[in-house]
Amino acid sequence: MAAIQIDVRLLEPCEPLEQILAALSTLSNGDYLHVLHRLEPFPLYKMLEKQGFKWTTRFISSEIPIEIFIWRETDLIATQAVQSL
Repeated sequence: MAAIQIDVRLLEPCEPLEQILAALSTLSNGDYLHVLHRLEPFPLYKMLEKQGFKWTTRFISSEIPIEIFIWRETDLIATQAVQSL
C-alpha cells in the first residue's frame, strides 16, 4: 500500500490532467494517488467516474489549496487507507 504523490500546482492547463491520468495507470492494489492542485479539476471527476475510480477532495490552505485522493473503486485496501487520513 502506498500513497503516490504528484504536485501539479505549477503546471499549465492540460498538463495536470495528463499527469494525473498517466499516474492512475501505475496504481497497484492498495495504492492511491495524492494530488496537490491549485484548483478543483471538475472535468477530471467525470473521467474518473467513467473509469471506475473514486476520489475525495480536501481544501487545505492557500499554499496547498486542494488535495485530491484518487483510488480504484474496487480497491478496499486503498479505500480504507484514504478514509483513515
